[in-house]
Amino acid sequence: MSANPPRADSSASPQDHLEAFEHLIRRARVAASLTPGQVVSAEMQAPLRRRLERVHPADVAYVLENLPLADRLLVWEQVEADDRGEILLEVSDAVRESLLADMENAEIVAATQELDADEIADLAPDLPREVVQDIIEAQDVEDRAELQAALSYPEGTVGALMDFEVVSIREDVTVEVALRYLRRFDELPGQTDALFIVDREDRLKGLLPLKRLLVSDPDVEVETLHERDPISFSPEDDADEAAEAFDRYDLVSVPVIDADGRVIGRLTVDAVLEYVREKQEAQQLGQVGLREEEDIFASVWDSAKNRGPWLALNLLTAFFASRVVGAFEGSIEKLAALAALMPIVAGIGGNSGNQTTTLIVRSLALGQVSAANARRLLLKEVGIAVLNGVMWGGVLGLVAYGLYRNVALGGVMALAMLLNLMVAALAGIFIPLAMERFGRDPAVGSSVFLTFVTDSMGFFIFLGLATVFLL
Repeated sequence: MSANPPRADSSASPQDHLEAFEHLIRRARVAASLTPGQVVSAEMQAPLRRRLERVHPADVAYVLENLPLADRLLVWEQVEADDRGEILLEVSDAVRESLLADMENAEIVAATQELDADEIADLAPDLPREVVQDIIEAQDVEDRAELQAALSYPEGTVGALMDFEVVSIREDVTVEVALRYLRRFDELPGQTDALFIVDREDRLKGLLPLKRLLVSDPDVEVETLHERDPISFSPEDDADEAAEAFDRYDLVSVPVIDADGRVIGRLTVDAVLEYVREKQEAQQLGQVGLREEEDIFASVWDSAKNRGPWLALNLLTAFFASRVVGAFEGSIEKLAALAALMPIVAGIGGNSGNQTTTLIVRSLALGQVSAANARRLLLKEVGIAVLNGVMWGGVLGLVAYGLYRNVALGGVMALAMLLNLMVAALAGIFIPLAMERFGRDPAVGSSVFLTFVTDSMGFFIFLGLATVFLL
C-alpha cells in the first residue's frame, strides 16, 4: 500500500486532493476484497467522509470529475446532503448527469434546500420536471416566488443570470443610518460594491459606492452622495450584451429592474464570468464537432453518440471532395506531380480561410460587423488574399518549377494558389455571416464548412487549370 496521502488543508491543490481520495479509495477497495461479498463497509468509507468535510466544494467537484464512475459514486455517497447542492453546481454538466442519475428524487430535493433561487434555476434544466415541481413546493412563500421568477426567464438573458441578494436603502436617510443598517447583516452578499438607492416603491434612484459611503460624514444624507442614472439591466436583456457592458465599464454588480423601474435583482461579475466561460467551452466543443460536454469516463457508446453526427458530416464533405479529385483521375495519371502538389493548394487555402473566419466570428461577437462596414471588410479580406496569393503563390510556383523543371506547372501552381486564397477569403467571410443570419452560432460549425469549400475548390481549381494548360 502507498504512503499516507497528503493532508487536506487550505494549501493543498485540487490535484493533491485527487491523489488523496484515490489513495483512500484504493485502501477501501483492498479492505473490501478481504471480506465476504467484497462490500465497502461504512467503517471503510469513514476516512472518505472525514476528508470530504475538510475539502472545499469546488475541489470536491474537481475530484469527482477526475474519478471513474464507480469510484465517483463511492465518494458521492459520502457527501453530506447539505453540501451536495453546491457541489452539483460546481461539476461539469456531464458529471452532474451521472450524479443525478444515482440519486432518488427526494435526495435531489434535499440537496437543493441550501441553494438560492438563482442557483436552483441553474440546476433546473438538468432535473426531471416532477423534481423541479417538488423543489418549488418545498420552498417557503418568498423563496418560491423568487424561484418561479428565475425559472421564467429564457437561457441567455439577464434574468436567467441574476440573483436576488439586493442591498438597498432609501435616499432620504443619512450615512450613519445606512451604516447601522449594514451592520445588521452577518455579511454582505458577494460582489457588493455599492448600495442600490430606491424610493418607497423600490424604484431605482441611483447607486452609492461603499468606498464613498465609508469615508463620508455620518450626518450627510445619502441623497447628496449617490450616483444618479446608473447602468441597469432589464431581465429580458441579452446576456451577451450585458457581458460586454461589464467588460467595457469594469462593473462588479448592476441592478436589474422591471418595466416600472423597480429593483428586482442584481447581476454580478461572477455570474457574468461563469456565463462567458460556459459559452466559450460550448463553442470550443462545437468547433470540433462535440454536441455537448463529455465525461472522460463515459461509456464508449455514449461518447460515440456524442461525436458521431459531426463525423458523419465530415464524411459527407470529404466524400464530395474525393469525387472532385476523381473527376480528374485521367489528368493525375498523365502527370503524377499533380497528386503530390494538390494537397498544398487545399491546405494553405484552409489555413488562410480559418484566419479570416476566426476574425469574423470574433467581430460578430463584439458587434463590430454591420451592413455599413461589410463592403469595406470584404474588400480588405480579398485584398489580403490577393497579396498573399501573389507572394506565396509565386514562392510555391518557383518551388514546383525547381522540383519538376516545368515552367507551366509552376505557373499553374501559382495561379491556383492565388485563386484558392480568394475563395478562402470569401468563404471565411460569408459562412459565419450566413450562420449568424439564420440564427446559428457562427463559432460552431464554420470550420467544417470552410474546410469543405477550400478543399473542394482547391482541388477543382488546381486540377482544372492543370488539365487546361498542361495536358
